[in-house]
Amino acid sequence: MSRKLTLDDIADMRAYERERAEFRRHVIDLKRRRRVSVGPHITFVFENRDTIRFQIQEMARVERLYSDAQIEHELHVYNPLIPEPGELSATMFLELTSEAQLREWLPKLVGIERSVVLCVGEGEHAVTIPLDVDVDHAEQLTREDVTSAVHYLHATLSSADIDRIAAGPVVLGIDHPAYRHETALDAETVSELLTDLCS
Repeated sequence: MSRKLTLDDIADMRAYERERAEFRRHVIDLKRRRRVSVGPHITFVFENRDTIRFQIQEMARVERLYSDAQIEHELHVYNPLIPEPGELSATMFLELTSEAQLREWLPKLVGIERSVVLCVGEGEHAVTIPLDVDVDHAEQLTREDVTSAVHYLHATLSSADIDRIAAGPVVLGIDHPAYRHETALDAETVSELLTDLCS
């Protein structure tokens, strides 16, 4: 069964206000387990159905989207970011907080979205799994002179790759000429990824 959201999954404004505080706490805790910093300037959040539903609900709340047509548009934009079994989906954020950092790093990191890999396993059994640019967002976010501060990445894994992730270790890495960093994923994050991949 598909994990994608439908209109029926998006609560209207009054119903959402009643559940918002509890749902927000749930998603904050979920994102804590799914957030991975790689180097000083880049953070990933591995998305799932709840994180994307929260994104749509909050956007509808802030922008006062009431009609089915408006919500359908948001579903069309964000549903591709929900991973189906055997898939991973991540939003990559460039954490640049000043004008100086933006001017320095956005031109320097052109192509960063094509430089992300999961390194899984050890020794001769280790494999490298690339995270690819999400095709539905590639044209909007890929530029030649500066990169975007947000990118959407996706990977489809084989059953053997999933077994390797379960066995570990798992390292999220970036191999870009201007930014080479990696982070080992902790057990809590790996467990979240396996939930995406297997359930």
